[in-house]
Amino acid sequence: MSPRVGKGIGSVLAVAVCTAVLPQALPQPAHAQGRLDARFSASLSGIPIGRGAWVVDIDRDKYVAAASGAAAGLLRIFSSGEGTGASRGSIIDGRFSPTSFAASITAGKRTDEVRMALSNGVIKDLSVIPPVKPDPGRVEIAPKHRRGVVDPMTGSLFRSIVPHDPLVPGSCDRTTSVFDGHMRYDVQYAFKRMDRVKAEGYSGPALVCAAYFFPIAGHVPSRTAIKYLIKQRDIEFWFAPIAGTKVLVPFRLIIPTPLGPGVVEATRFDSLPRRRVQATPTNAKARR
Repeated sequence: MSPRVGKGIGSVLAVAVCTAVLPQALPQPAHAQGRLDARFSASLSGIPIGRGAWVVDIDRDKYVAAASGAAAGLLRIFSSGEGTGASRGSIIDGRFSPTSFAASITAGKRTDEVRMALSNGVIKDLSVIPPVKPDPGRVEIAPKHRRGVVDPMTGSLFRSIVPHDPLVPGSCDRTTSVFDGHMRYDVQYAFKRMDRVKAEGYSGPALVCAAYFFPIAGHVPSRTAIKYLIKQRDIEFWFAPIAGTKVLVPFRLIIPTPLGPGVVEATRFDSLPRRRVQATPTNAKARR
């Protein structure tokens, strides 16, 4: 494997992971609260190449999601990258509404940073360091591409379509519009099957969705990673619920690559409902 091939495979996996970490309707009680503390591993043809952590906190009217990861094993030969990302926002009328997103990826001496401020699905402020290099082949990002979108972290939080059980086939039927600071793209999901997963903290059913990638703007159509992702029809996202909520999050991602299957999956999935604070004369008075 040459360094160029290794870098290309890393790009394919990175773009695929960004499609997973997902404003979607969230029909759930106003008091629904839960927290996820998860650890993930990444492998290529069974060979470990990375690891990461993801924390999601769902409150009654707000949410926070944060992730971090680093290359490991064989991938360190080609890229010693590591990164972090975080998104936060409000839950308004049962819908995720992100207000901020930040991501930082460091590989060697280079660090790429993205910071966004959003309001009602519109990008109000954007900082990309270093700036995107001009490329005559790049599809220009127009003002319309910054409206009606979510950041990739918020985009990974799937809505429930029924009040009692999010693990139903219809929860897959959606198209998510994502802007990650560099590129605007859609991810279309479709039900594939029900399955079961097991990791420390969770053993139970999972909703398996097929995923299809559609770049809209900000990309260079001639690039190998983009063309490869567009052609893929075998990408799978496996979703599991956050306890105490009707929110589904990725438990496993499988994407075919020229070197074998790329897999990102949870090794730990600690999910607990948060206690609701009941109003009492004492604490009600404190809030006034």
